Amino acid sequence: MEQELSDTKWKSKVLLIGGVVGALVGVGTTYLLVQQAERRGESLKIGTGEGLRLGMLVLGMLRQVASLGAKEE
Repeated sequence: MEQELSDTKWKSKVLLIGGVVGALVGVGTTYLLVQQAERRGESLKIGTGEGLRLGMLVLGMLRQVASLGAKEE
């Protein structure tokens, strides 16, 4: 019973830290995009191609993160 509680604690901590880090990275990225658009004197516009590229980059990053715990044989 105590082992299960301990497992739940570290899992909750990892999820919380990951969520906070992900949110900070998202806000930081958005801030940089807005700053870049303001320097050009434009409003922020992300086209279909840029959105697709960004989505593919995020999927690639998720794949890399998922493979961190995988054991190589």
